[in-house]
Amino acid sequence: LKPGDYIVHADHGVGVYLGIERKPMALTPMQRLQGEEPRMVETLIVEYHGKDKLFLPVTRLNQLQKFAGKEGSKPKLDRLGGTTFAKKKQKVRKAVRKLADDLIKLYAERAASRRDPLPAPDRTYAEFEATFPFEETPDQARAIEEVLEDLEAPRPMDRLVCGDVGFGKTEVAIRAAFRVAMEGRQVAILCPTTVLAQQHYQNLKQRFEGYPIEVGTLSRFVGRDESTKTLRGLKEGTVDVVVGTHRLLSKDVHFDRLGLLVVDEEQRFGVAHKER
Repeated sequence: LKPGDYIVHADHGVGVYLGIERKPMALTPMQRLQGEEPRMVETLIVEYHGKDKLFLPVTRLNQLQKFAGKEGSKPKLDRLGGTTFAKKKQKVRKAVRKLADDLIKLYAERAASRRDPLPAPDRTYAEFEATFPFEETPDQARAIEEVLEDLEAPRPMDRLVCGDVGFGKTEVAIRAAFRVAMEGRQVAILCPTTVLAQQHYQNLKQRFEGYPIEVGTLSRFVGRDESTKTLRGLKEGTVDVVVGTHRLLSKDVHFDRLGLLVVDEEQRFGVAHKER
């Protein structure tokens, strides 16, 4: 802590830390009766609204924490002994409880929802696997295996695949897309940029060559005629895999039988996008 830092006291709320002073500790009546001298203790000084000050022994440092707000922002100071901070805490407590309730409800719904599982991989899938021009890393192989297990389970998959650039996350998605598309369900791959969408589109076209999988793309790179054709194909079920940007979230995009959604760089999409 440096003088001038904003802090939060567990009971009194937001104040400004002014520094440390040595102050005499208050004596009890018995100590005064026995003629004891007051002991000097190091005390933290915190200033609140209206210039009121709180003197806190360093032994109670655990009651303070540094204010963690937006960098450069100046929070509103609470009143020492006031009720504003208690009300604020109560409001946050309610919000956290509601969030927890919503999460429990969401995960209960997910656990209860069912779908037709995919059958175990067949010889066609094994042949497709063999077309991968590299050897899978152990982590990549495990991720692929776990995704395939999810697809063979009777409940919808909800999986996050993490890995650095160039570690083969795309291949994990391609294997899953192949399995789903070959079973007659559609796949949507959502990307944050047109460049990335185009890269994935070219990659998928190349990997799925020779297989009866129709791949389409939707982004601002795509002309109106091709977009219209892709939209019609998605609605009628003739386009099996579509790669696109936020354009995929438009209200004119309808699927015949969507079976898998892959979101690339999930952190680049907002809450409304994900709800859509």
